[in-house]
Amino acid sequence: MFALPESKDPLVAKKVARPVMLPRLLKQIAAVLLGSLLYFFVLMPHLPPAARHQPFRLDWGLLVIAWICLVLYGLIELVLRFRKR
Repeated sequence: MFALPESKDPLVAKKVARPVMLPRLLKQIAAVLLGSLLYFFVLMPHLPPAARHQPFRLDWGLLVIAWICLVLYGLIELVLRFRKR
C-alpha cells in the first residue's frame, strides 16, 4: 500500500513507519471493539448454540467474531478511502 524508503539506519525506518502504523492500529482497534460489541450484544442471542462463543474455548463463535471484525475493518477502510476523494 505505502512504499517506505529503504534505510539501513533502524531509527530512520522507525520514524518513517510510525505515521503509517498509528492510523492502521486505530482502525484495527475500532473494528475489533465494534465487532465484539455487535456480536455479544446484538447477534449472540439470535445465533444457534454452535455459533455462540463459550469462554476459554476454541469454537465456531470465535470464527464468527473474527469474520465480523474483518468485515467491519474492510468497511472502515472503504469509507475512509471514499472520504479522502
